[in-house]
Amino acid sequence: MSKPKITVIFYSTYGTNHAVATIAAEAAEAAGAEVRLRRVKETAPAEVVAGQDAWKATAERVSDIPEVSHDDMEWADGYFFSTPTRYGSATSQMRAFIDTLGGLWMKGAMANKTVTATTSAQNVHGGQEATILGLYTTFMHWGTIIVAPGYTDPVLFEAGGNPYGFSMQPGKPDETQTKAIQHQAKRLVEVTAKLNG
Repeated sequence: MSKPKITVIFYSTYGTNHAVATIAAEAAEAAGAEVRLRRVKETAPAEVVAGQDAWKATAERVSDIPEVSHDDMEWADGYFFSTPTRYGSATSQMRAFIDTLGGLWMKGAMANKTVTATTSAQNVHGGQEATILGLYTTFMHWGTIIVAPGYTDPVLFEAGGNPYGFSMQPGKPDETQTKAIQHQAKRLVEVTAKLNG
């Protein structure tokens, strides 16, 4: 049986979702997957990014990670998405990438693949669940199979109890949050492997 192929796709303004995606990529690989870690292209004007030290630092820190491509989407058996919340939805950068995928969608290139999502927001009730559910609506249009973490491990309760996908406030994931991210990534790999037979 071949290894499941997972593309981990993230956008990160201040580093939180980069950290989540890195943890997920490492966990997926440890669970037996072949993994591609990919960032979404920055669409904000360069002067805006440069005008905020934390944003600029994150952009520099992730610059060596390849930008996600259509090839990465076709190659994968499953996807792990991580994006901040913006007004209860995914960032415009993430949505801009998703909006380029019409051609792949039309030929069914993402159908029957697995997908899961995570997010972050400034406040606990700052749109985290809405962002994940909004992404899942898009993924249903693709025909992908959503692999939510549900309540499949006690660590999910300890990390905040979001059954739709891991979410957190900005910062570096602590030990419990790291375990929740790892569990979600491992679950994605396991379900993908089962579907691949």
